[in-house]
Amino acid sequence: MFYGLGMSLPDSGLSHDEVLERLRSLRGDDARWQDGRTFGLVYDGGPEVHAIAEDAAAMYLHENALNTLAIPSLGQIQREVVGTMAALLHGDDATGFMTSGGTESILMAVKTARERARAERGIERGEIVLTDTAHAAFHKAAHYFGLDVVLVPCADDYRCDVDATADAITDRTVLVVGSAPQYPHGVIDPIEDLARIGAEASANVHVDACMGGFVLPFMERLGEDLPLWDFRVPGVTTISLDVHKLGYAPKGASIILHHSKASRRFQTYTFDDWRGGFYASPSMQGTRSGAPMAAAWAVMHRLGVEGYEQLTRTAIDTARKIQAGVRSIDGITIVGEPQAQILAIQVDDGWEARLDIFAVSEALARRGWYLDRQSNPDALHATVSNGNAPVVDEFLTELADAVAETIGTATDDRDTAYATVD
Repeated sequence: MFYGLGMSLPDSGLSHDEVLERLRSLRGDDARWQDGRTFGLVYDGGPEVHAIAEDAAAMYLHENALNTLAIPSLGQIQREVVGTMAALLHGDDATGFMTSGGTESILMAVKTARERARAERGIERGEIVLTDTAHAAFHKAAHYFGLDVVLVPCADDYRCDVDATADAITDRTVLVVGSAPQYPHGVIDPIEDLARIGAEASANVHVDACMGGFVLPFMERLGEDLPLWDFRVPGVTTISLDVHKLGYAPKGASIILHHSKASRRFQTYTFDDWRGGFYASPSMQGTRSGAPMAAAWAVMHRLGVEGYEQLTRTAIDTARKIQAGVRSIDGITIVGEPQAQILAIQVDDGWEARLDIFAVSEALARRGWYLDRQSNPDALHATVSNGNAPVVDEFLTELADAVAETIGTATDDRDTAYATVD
């Protein structure tokens, strides 16, 4: 038997049932998203969505999207997923690729901006201008690709400060970033203003719609009044959106859209000096699993426009019910004015000496609820989806109980980790 880091490989393989039983035992402490008690991480579209996703994933479980010339069905799946969302986001000439997730889509948008700036403006070490509410993946991308981050504050309404952004732009700016909506508080940045500023600087403008790409278009179709944020805005060059969030596909499926093929060419890496042949890759990965791509395609086709409108209506109504419920509980309130399915809960003004929102978090965890913690201000983050709707009343009741239970107490645990650490 081989041992290492507390793990062992058995001399003889376990039976099928033994393997599955061990996996089931490992899941005992996992967040209970299946019960609607997790506000984020996994988004539940219901049993019919599960069924089609699982069947499609099983069909493509062993397929490799590294070479779509060998497996052309995956090339067609990618074209249809990308083309569908390009049309929905009003990109007449838009195109793109599927990726493994929002972080990879953001990485590719940053890489695109760097390559374009090098080719067209001769910038060797560029700068990314973004607000402090933009996703951490932009910092990761800058670290990976040798760029500098110029951080600007958000305004009092938690949206990107347009004037501060304009002041931060230099002749080394290669990318201006906006979010629709931003992750911490669920508000939509002023994309039209940011795109104008970015275009004037000959910089790329990326809209991070990983959280909103499968929500905002359907909200608009349902009659909701929203600011423009997609390819209808002149100057927007790339948009990221995740099928595996409120697109309700299993994990591993995101999209990066480019306003044109001219932009997309800066994303793809090619190498033609290899004995193995001509190599081209549109993402950080080489080998790509076909299962998430097929599952995403299947879920999108199973739901259609009407299905997404129904799921979006449920998620938005549930989020608004939570907002109203939170504001009715003495001691807590909502951060800012969320515009979609994301919200954050903080201690209300005047209650800071009597209530600790992280103590409330611990009380909720003891009751089986999972919400991420965040800072500046200290708050509990919730991405609301269809799966939370059946238990929303129970959540609000137990949230009120948790607040009442923790008045006058505090926790020493200030951890806001959103991470894989070991």
